[in-house]
Amino acid sequence: MLSSFKKRRDIEDTIVISLEAAHTHTAAHRENWRLGEEKTWNLDQNHGQILFTFADGMQALAPVQIIGTLNPEDEMFTWAWRHPTVLAALQKNALRVKAFGKQHRAGELIKKSVACTEQRAWEYTALAMHLNTDHGVYRAKANNGTLVFMNFGEVLLTHLNPAKLRANA
Repeated sequence: MLSSFKKRRDIEDTIVISLEAAHTHTAAHRENWRLGEEKTWNLDQNHGQILFTFADGMQALAPVQIIGTLNPEDEMFTWAWRHPTVLAALQKNALRVKAFGKQHRAGELIKKSVACTEQRAWEYTALAMHLNTDHGVYRAKANNGTLVFMNFGEVLLTHLNPAKLRANA
């Protein structure tokens, strides 16, 4: 009994560390390239990239991994590795969480779908970022209202209007 409690505690401690890292990364992204102020976002599964576009013409492009989706109506989180619309190449981070879950015998990390709050979905996403040493977390709303939770890697910034970029330098 004590051993399963310790494993659970280890998982929760890792999630706390992961959330702290996600908050730190998010704060840096907000300061450096205004994450959260994007006008649009576009997920390209075929190329494994997410593109954020801003009103001033700036774009931020990064490799992306899908961790899972949350249906807000029934609060069911489906892991990317089980989701029928997520390409295999974008499931790697979620699969790493699944392996971590197997190692620690954590049912919620290895079940296809799990009932959870949006906060817990963020925690899963932060854990995936931490285990995979990625650079950020992001949540987007799909057209049908489903929330898509993602990790992204190193961000490349470009600007569509070079004259505007020079004027701001």
